[in-house]
Amino acid sequence: MPLVPSEAVATARPYVLGAFRVVIGLLFVCHGAASLFGVLGGANGGGTVATLSWPGWYAAAVQLVAGGLVLVGLGTRTAALPASGSMAYAYFSVHQEHALWPLQNGGEASVLYCWTFLLIAVTGPGGLALDGLRARRGRPAPAGAEQPSAAL
Repeated sequence: MPLVPSEAVATARPYVLGAFRVVIGLLFVCHGAASLFGVLGGANGGGTVATLSWPGWYAAAVQLVAGGLVLVGLGTRTAALPASGSMAYAYFSVHQEHALWPLQNGGEASVLYCWTFLLIAVTGPGGLALDGLRARRGRPAPAGAEQPSAAL
């Protein structure tokens, strides 16, 4: 029996959400690695942020660790919350003072990451996540982890 569009969407949903999570996590890890290790162009056009400097070093550490956890789908909901919060902090403490709108103050990336990680925290990791593997093997999934669907 052929799939009707709503069935196709339901079948694809966990995988599309999982791919979305992987891409966002990878991009966030890249930001953290650039700031901490000077790779991919480094922080602010080159170099690294000073070790333990506030807020740059701590933001980069959150980006690297939380982004990595979101990338692999381990403790996804829990990791997405500090990622979202750090981007809200970045927007209001760095960008908002320059202008009202993100387009004017250079804070578009911070706003997008903030809302994206909040969405991931609410929707869960989707498919192809380590959280789902743990649940399928009979181990309890971390608190807040999405239970795997039949499509996985």
